[in-house]
Amino acid sequence: MPKINGNEIRPGNVLDHDGGLWAAVKVDHVKPGKGGAFAQVELRNLRNGTKLNERFRSADKVERVRLEQKDQTFLYEDSGMLVVMDTETYEQVQLPAELLGERRPFLQDGMKIVVEFYEEEALNATLPQKVTCRIVETEPVVKGQTAANSFKPAILDNGVKVMVPPFVGQDEDIIVNTETMEYSERA
Repeated sequence: MPKINGNEIRPGNVLDHDGGLWAAVKVDHVKPGKGGAFAQVELRNLRNGTKLNERFRSADKVERVRLEQKDQTFLYEDSGMLVVMDTETYEQVQLPAELLGERRPFLQDGMKIVVEFYEEEALNATLPQKVTCRIVETEPVVKGQTAANSFKPAILDNGVKVMVPPFVGQDEDIIVNTETMEYSERA
């Protein structure tokens, strides 16, 4: 694995540090009046989600890990495990549902997701950025209410609550951004 200097760490880098795999979440480069410059790095453990703040000087060497990204198709869920199939080899793999966290309700049958592997261990799963959902419950559309900043609550077919503009009604399809978990546009 390639070693990089402490000042070369960027957000999104995966590092082998203290015997674990850590993702750099936030990086601040600090140049104090006295002493050498350093990078203040907020790290998140990819296996258990714990966070850690660490200082890396430019002379410090850290191992950067490359994760293998594979396109997978979601097949079904079985007792807390997601069964996905590799789109190239058709090999089926079981992943813990916790990999998706709060985005789990947006996973739909047959959806293509990207899974990041380290050796044979799945560490992260990413949904498509935009997903189409149906509104099952919201307040009725009020004619003439076109205020740009007003939103009303709506419950989607997957049970998630989002805020939608006043012109969107019940039983309409909308597109939701899975990163921010917010209304994006009408479908």
